Amino acid sequence: MKKTLVHLLIGAAFLAAGAANAQAQAPAIDHMEPPFWWAGMQHKGLQLMVHGPAIAELAPALDYPGVRIASVSRVASKNYLFIDLAIDEDARPGSFEITFRGKDGRSASHTYRLLAREPGSAGRKGFDTKDAIYQVMPDRFANGDPKNDSIAALPDKLDRKLGHGRHGGDIQGMIDHLDYIEGLGFTQLWPTPLVENDMPAASYHGYAATDHYRIDPRYGSNEDYLRLSREAKKHGIGLIQDVVLSHIGLNHWWMKDLPTPDWVNYQGKFVATAHHRTAVQDPYASKEDAENFTRGWFSPGMPDMNQTNPFVANYLIQNNIWWIEYAGLSGLRIDTFGYSDGKFLTEFTRRLMAEYPNLNMVGEEWSKLPPVVAHWQRGKVNHDGYVSSMPSLMDFPLTEAMRDALADKNNANLFNGVYETLSLDYLYPDPKRLVLFEGNHDMARIYSVVNEDFDRYKMDIAFVMTMPRIPHFYSGDELLMTSDVKVRNDNSYRTDFPGGWAGDKVNAFTGKGLAPRVRDAQDFVRKLVNWRKNNPVIHDGKLMQYGPENNTWVYFRYDDQARGTKKVMVAFNANPREMVLPAARFHEMLGGVSSGRDILSGQTYELSREIRLPSRSVLILEI
Repeated sequence: MKKTLVHLLIGAAFLAAGAANAQAQAPAIDHMEPPFWWAGMQHKGLQLMVHGPAIAELAPALDYPGVRIASVSRVASKNYLFIDLAIDEDARPGSFEITFRGKDGRSASHTYRLLAREPGSAGRKGFDTKDAIYQVMPDRFANGDPKNDSIAALPDKLDRKLGHGRHGGDIQGMIDHLDYIEGLGFTQLWPTPLVENDMPAASYHGYAATDHYRIDPRYGSNEDYLRLSREAKKHGIGLIQDVVLSHIGLNHWWMKDLPTPDWVNYQGKFVATAHHRTAVQDPYASKEDAENFTRGWFSPGMPDMNQTNPFVANYLIQNNIWWIEYAGLSGLRIDTFGYSDGKFLTEFTRRLMAEYPNLNMVGEEWSKLPPVVAHWQRGKVNHDGYVSSMPSLMDFPLTEAMRDALADKNNANLFNGVYETLSLDYLYPDPKRLVLFEGNHDMARIYSVVNEDFDRYKMDIAFVMTMPRIPHFYSGDELLMTSDVKVRNDNSYRTDFPGGWAGDKVNAFTGKGLAPRVRDAQDFVRKLVNWRKNNPVIHDGKLMQYGPENNTWVYFRYDDQARGTKKVMVAFNANPREMVLPAARFHEMLGGVSSGRDILSGQTYELSREIRLPSRSVLILEI
């Protein structure tokens, strides 16, 4: 009896050990991306990236009506498989198993889901000239959930004393203050990137992704991001996602096991970009300069993506489509747009606009030269043959021209550079689709740029809100936040929004503790943006500008009906004294007009013979 029991125990031990060994050898699927997809998409193919130990040694199979495996690709790393699915038009939403089997008997399976699309998803309307965009850096805006301030698995912990540290702002903080954004009159919300940045330091800015499908848990969860989108819509606010195509963070999970040696540029070795942005358009540029611009790294901590690799290119395209569909986005802001490979950008923009014909995307091309920016816009016929489907670009040339003008204390013809830059709008296929801004997270605060001159500050905001553009506004500029201006100092541009943290003595959301001048600025922005929201002539009207004279500048917005019945006159006077302009000079717009009402002060101005511009002022006259 004892001998039998011992034999049974020994046998059981061998069975347990065998099971443990089998379990240890069983293949695991660590990543399958995209994690799910949708039935009824315009593009009928889907490429799955499957990652797991020696997964390439297994063969995938599935059985689901309307879905089949079109091809399987194996790459340099045996830990990856790329599965191309063909999804028929009549494929229904549902779940199916993808099985993986090896010749040695190993097997694994993964449940994949096709979801039903939201009604009207393909025809969603993106942001346009009727909108005004409010940009926030989530980490610096409001801390709605202190429980996620630090995450054990992520090394960059909360430290509000550090300018480059995590300060604790999150998705819940944005949700909590959607009413504030709505009250200011803004209709679109652009947070800087929210995906995981598992970096050892300075991870708060979000531009070094380490997981393309995961919201950084210090901001919240994917479900929280979806909730932000839904709650924003209840406030009449669309959600714009900030995405990076050109680079990732060094701690991205890919970097531990690259699918191919050329997944990132220069075989994963740091070679800095020299930022010669015109090299990709310059007919005289060396090949070396052009390649360095698109292949060079931003920093040792930001590997540059090789979008000439078709698997990389397809991954990035699908990832952005996934977020648009998942979160119900109204558009994308694409960081460092021109740093990506040109052929990739052609295909990226084509694919996304084919999937969402009415979507808007805006690309960052930080140049003061209109031809450099215009190169990237949809409809531009370029000398090098580059073709784009990109609807919008950030209007750095016009933004910088106005900031430079208002920063100059001594210029005898202050607005001439702005006037001449605006006159180059013919270079753009669709200039009114450009996004004009007074500042952003990479630039000195506008109030500091204008030497803390409140009158010039108001001129800049009025300019942004009355141009034939899509206006964009950086949070905190309504509070006259200041920063360094002589040297680049990101920390000074990205200070915490007062009232976003428990214990703040000043609360800009409620107005508690605001200095009178700050309250005036906030009220000015609120009045102007809400006025703009309800004025179609500002959204869609034409523009007529008159050459600046003696530090004054006048332009008109008017509708299409024989120069129209609806007009708005915008007049700047940067002089320390009143200026009187002859009305006859503006007869094309003022013929038969006797007066106009300033939307800012409510005052009526006589316009039949002369126009009296108060010192250091901007007038926005409805006529």
